[in-house]
Amino acid sequence: MNDRKLQISVVGSGPLYAKEPKVYPREIDGRFQRLRTAAVFWLLGMFYLFPWISIGGQQLVLFDLPARRFHVFGLTFWPQDFYLLTMLLVIAAVSLFFFTALAGRLWCGYACPQTVWTEVFLWIERWIEGDRNARIKLDKGPWNRAKLARKTAKQAAWIGFALWTGFTFVGFFTPIRELGGELVHWTLGGWEAFWIVFYGLATYGNAGFLREQVCKYMCPYARFQSAMFDRDTLVISYDTARGEPRGHRKRGANLRVVAASASASVPPAPALGDCIDCLACVQVCPTGIDIRDGLQIECIACAACIDACDAVMDKMQYPRGLIRYTTEQGLAGRRQRVVRPRTLVYAGILAALVGAFLWAVAARAPVIVEVLHDRNALFRTVGRGAVENSYSVKLVNKTDAPLALSVRAQTALPLRALGLPAATLAPGEVFSLPLTLRAEAGTVRGRNPIEVVVATADGTVLARGHSHFFAPESP
Repeated sequence: MNDRKLQISVVGSGPLYAKEPKVYPREIDGRFQRLRTAAVFWLLGMFYLFPWISIGGQQLVLFDLPARRFHVFGLTFWPQDFYLLTMLLVIAAVSLFFFTALAGRLWCGYACPQTVWTEVFLWIERWIEGDRNARIKLDKGPWNRAKLARKTAKQAAWIGFALWTGFTFVGFFTPIRELGGELVHWTLGGWEAFWIVFYGLATYGNAGFLREQVCKYMCPYARFQSAMFDRDTLVISYDTARGEPRGHRKRGANLRVVAASASASVPPAPALGDCIDCLACVQVCPTGIDIRDGLQIECIACAACIDACDAVMDKMQYPRGLIRYTTEQGLAGRRQRVVRPRTLVYAGILAALVGAFLWAVAARAPVIVEVLHDRNALFRTVGRGAVENSYSVKLVNKTDAPLALSVRAQTALPLRALGLPAATLAPGEVFSLPLTLRAEAGTVRGRNPIEVVVATADGTVLARGHSHFFAPESP
């Protein structure tokens, strides 16, 4: 047996794992950035203002878990309405498919909570520490009194904003005015204080500390987005044919025309594309990628690179659109089809689901009724051969006001209700009302469907339940 030695050589002496470099996105102005700013104000405005708005003395949005009631825009939902939540989740999923197939990661760039809150944390950072160059210089510089003051002020502002976010979030589950009173008087419950701090830390960690790393490494959406893209999906793309080869030049210079060489022995200088290699598109990217390398999973479609490139093209007196929203077909010079079978199918499904959801909300019955037949006996025979069936009618008042309800059987059978099956239900109350129906001897045979009607004192029918009346097959 021959002994063999395996020689292993180590290439390089650096660490196996490199620290993720910090991204310093530069502030940019443009039509897409203004749209993102408007989206931030709109979405955060809803988040921070909705708990403070009341309709008829009721908080506009409140998920009252102890009472198992959910108040949303003046409507009250109960656990029995959870099917509506399922419909909302399906609508959200189909909407994600539709908008992704249509125009890529619009959700990530304009509406994702991670994007929205990170944008606010960046605003705070720029306000305290300065622009991109100032922040880079501050981080590379030695610790001194000025740096300590700026860093402390930034962290204090971040923590204050994060705790305000946590307080507002808890205010969707506990009446926010009561929560505010408890906070002012230092009488917060243990769980309320825990969740305020928990969600505050989550906001600080995700939007202030992790930032783009959440999108690059933690969010699963980027991993399966390619399954929803096709050649006609609008994505942010760099026009390689127009921009390459890239290179620096003077403002207004048109280097597409090859200059004649001064000497026949020297080859002519190559023409340059419109990209001046200024790296503005890289400097404004919140995830630190270079869009010129092609579509990448780190791209959140914020379109900051479009605004930056358009500004440079304007200064160079070149046409805009070197980086733009376009499709793979468009880059190849072929006809683009934004409206196509995939988007039409998604749009049709989405419209049907939204219509069904709106109809379900509008058609919700204010009372839930469930008719349960007596389990001990299908029927019983009483004096003179009469037949009786007993039921338990379970009622749920889904309104915010007390209801006086009466129950009766609506059927063509000669049945008579015994007693006065009526009750007054408090808001949200669940009540079981006994109901006995009697048929005289020989008038009803076998198994017969019946309908139980629940009505108000003025006869308005609020709900209907169904069961059966049983009698002997033969006398």
